[in-house]
Amino acid sequence: MVSFVEHAPAKVNLSLNILGRRADGYHALDSLVAFATAGDRLTLAPGGPLSLAVRGATAGQAGPIEDNLVIKAARALAGKIPNLKLGRFTLDKRLPVAAGLGGGSSDAAAALRLLARVNRLPLDDARLRSVARRTGADVPVCL
Repeated sequence: MVSFVEHAPAKVNLSLNILGRRADGYHALDSLVAFATAGDRLTLAPGGPLSLAVRGATAGQAGPIEDNLVIKAARALAGKIPNLKLGRFTLDKRLPVAAGLGGGSSDAAAALRLLARVNRLPLDDARLRSVARRTGADVPVCL
């Protein structure tokens, strides 16, 4: 079976201004970011039901699967696109959790890129962008 892989790089804020809280509860941000070579690795084996396995150095910090932004982003996109091809995600977690490196957001963006590739969606698809905005404040920039 063919699997697809995406790098989910660490996001470093070079400047960050919190402008307030959005209606969805996330913060409105004005920031300048750079992406590092260090990061997590996300693999998607298409077909079958949506699932996620987390492994790696910081997997224990990642929390429950149901709370993972990879699963949340995939479910949200499936809710917008009938018959979206899903599958089994494997997250090699290398970045520390809650360290301000955007690891979860970068992981979610990698999941959206993988689903876009498997489903032949352009990255500027409005549904993809909408899901990125709803998944987290940093997900659109990581997408």
